[in-house]
Formats: sequence, C-alpha cells, structure tokens
Amino acid sequence: MARITANALRDRVRLEKREEIDDGYGNTYGQWVPQFERDACILLSKGGETVIAARLQSVQPALIIVRFDTETATITPTWRLIDARSGTVYNIRTAADMERRRRFITLLCESGVAT
Repeated sequence: MARITANALRDRVRLEKREEIDDGYGNTYGQWVPQFERDACILLSKGGETVIAARLQSVQPALIIVRFDTETATITPTWRLIDARSGTVYNIRTAADMERRRRFITLLCESGVAT
C-alpha cells in the first residue's frame, strides 16, 4: 500500500457505537450513538454481489484510514462508520494499526450489508 500522508485525509467520517438502552419494561434495544468525527481517506475496492434472503445484494468493500489517537484506538468491529458527505453507512469488519507505528488506523469496511 502506498504511504499515507495527512493531505490524503480528504474525506470526513462519523463513527458510531451501538448502545443498549433499557425501555423501562425489562427489554433493551440498540441505538447508534455518535462518538466522534475524523478526517479520513476512503479507498473503495472492487465491489461484488452476495445472496441475502434469496436476493442479490451489492456489497462495496473499502479501506478507510484515520489518524491514530486515543479515541480512534478504541474503534472495534461492533461500531459503524458513516461518510459525512454521501451518508453511506459502512460496517467495520476490522480495525488495526497496520504499520504498528501509532500513526494511522486502517479500517476494513463494507457498505450494502446489514448492520
């Protein structure tokens, strides 16, 4: 992968975490709660199709790179990411410091799949 620099972070993303909320009757339901926004570099990969519930569903994989900091270090695959410009929702599959230099977090994400 090419070396990423700060000027490559041209996109803006919002990261959300699902929190379980009690409805007061002993049941819980999940609600997405915004955590923070960051500049990012969104690199789309070759898309594909998958069969979900007996119908074709398009899937768009992407590598999304954000700067490493104390907040982005807490991102897990249970979170989701939203492109602030287009509104596209991405499910996070993995989140890792690929270079192991604490400079950038690389997120392997997919859009077009269930959250």
